[in-house]
Amino acid sequence: MANATAKVLADYILNWWKGTTFSAAPTTTYLALLTAVPTKNDGTGLTEVSGSSYAREAITSSTGWSAISLNADNIHDQISNAAAITFPTVTTTGYTVVGVALYDASTAGNLLAYGSVTSQAVAVGNAYSLAIGALILEF
Repeated sequence: MANATAKVLADYILNWWKGTTFSAAPTTTYLALLTAVPTKNDGTGLTEVSGSSYAREAITSSTGWSAISLNADNIHDQISNAAAITFPTVTTTGYTVVGVALYDASTAGNLLAYGSVTSQAVAVGNAYSLAIGALILEF
């Protein structure tokens, strides 16, 4: 996933460069599935999956990510998910995942990063899953 930094996180980083307070790191972030990716870094145009037993999946910040490593492009550093991430089985209406997003809360909260993924239809009785290392954040 080529990720984009959302406005909240971008503002944290820019304020750090300006010498102002940097927000404390979250102990948990939450992965959301998207049926439409944002068209702006403030989340405009984003559509998150809803219903059908859907819930964001928690990623514990201290253990849920790999060590920082150099991306294959030799320019960006990256981390990836240290364990498989599996969403609840679809129970009523299927959906098509076209992107993912990271938030600082299990519902609502601040959008931190997002990106497109290969489109995948998830039918009733199936679950969307990301293998270890499939979710890559790079800066």
